[in-house]
Amino acid sequence: MPESIKTVVTVIEDLFFTVKIADAAKRAGARALFVKTEDAAVASLSDNPSLIIVDLNCATIDPIALISRLKAGDHPDVPVIGFVSHVQIDLRQRAQEAGYNSVIARSAFSGNLPDILRRHTS
Repeated sequence: MPESIKTVVTVIEDLFFTVKIADAAKRAGARALFVKTEDAAVASLSDNPSLIIVDLNCATIDPIALISRLKAGDHPDVPVIGFVSHVQIDLRQRAQEAGYNSVIARSAFSGNLPDILRRHTS
């Protein structure tokens, strides 16, 4: 029986990271689904994603409100990783306290993306 393709949902507006994540997901054998709103992110839980990635600087969402909605949904165990500029210490701390499984500096996220996706989709 063939394995099902894992889905990675990403809440993002940044075109550079969209391309980078799409390429890394393809290489990991996963499907990347990109959304830009909190409602779309919550609706994406119906795709049973193996990982949700959130750009904490995405202007179309409130990243703290979003994590509350995601964890209150039908799949509260889906890991949610946020990434943020390394200088945004306050936002990083608030996101961790709100329930993000991990909050990573943007540069570390970019450099470790292939490993992150492999770990969550294999």
